Amino acid sequence: MNLNIEGDETEITIVYDNNIWKEGLKNAWGFSCLVKAYNKRILFDTGGRGTILLNNMEKLNIDIRSIDEVFISHAHGDHTGGLLDFLRVNPIKIYLPSSYQELRNAKEVIKIKEPLQIHENIFSTGTLRGIEQSLVVKTEKGLVIIVGCAHSGVKNILEGASRFGKPYALIGGLHGFNDFDLIEDLEFICPLHCTSHKSKIKSLYPEKYIEGGVGKVIEL
Repeated sequence: MNLNIEGDETEITIVYDNNIWKEGLKNAWGFSCLVKAYNKRILFDTGGRGTILLNNMEKLNIDIRSIDEVFISHAHGDHTGGLLDFLRVNPIKIYLPSSYQELRNAKEVIKIKEPLQIHENIFSTGTLRGIEQSLVVKTEKGLVIIVGCAHSGVKNILEGASRFGKPYALIGGLHGFNDFDLIEDLEFICPLHCTSHKSKIKSLYPEKYIEGGVGKVIEL
């Protein structure tokens, strides 16, 4: 496998979340972010409502038609509710977990069960525990892991991603997560959406903690 990672710049923009970072945007229960890496623009999840997703993207000056692909972590409505509205504007390739229902309106649908390299230095963990997949970007500093709700377990996600390198940053929803020692070796963590213990994570790892919310741009 050729892993040429020199000059990589990974940028993640939160476009849908429970909380607001940038004034003028709309928050709602759900999650979506735009991942820019290796000349690819991948929309990770689509939030709960298409109107909110598309409006936030417009206000963030994100051209919907410039997005190359959609990556869906799992089938819950707060992560897929905006998908059909998005595909009506830009019917592009979409990566789905293997457990997802049939989907039309996309240019191409790829269902992922096992770990998969989807581009050079960009991977899926595979659908862990038959529930959820996470997106992994390999950078010079290590792996940036983007998760939807982590229903498959943070331990399983970190172990699954580790086949591609050393985890460096974890970004996304951490539903029910309370095994805080698991993230001790990470350099950065940005808990979003359904995370129950944000304040605890921040108190334990203040130097690693990144505040999130709609409109936040994370450069790693």
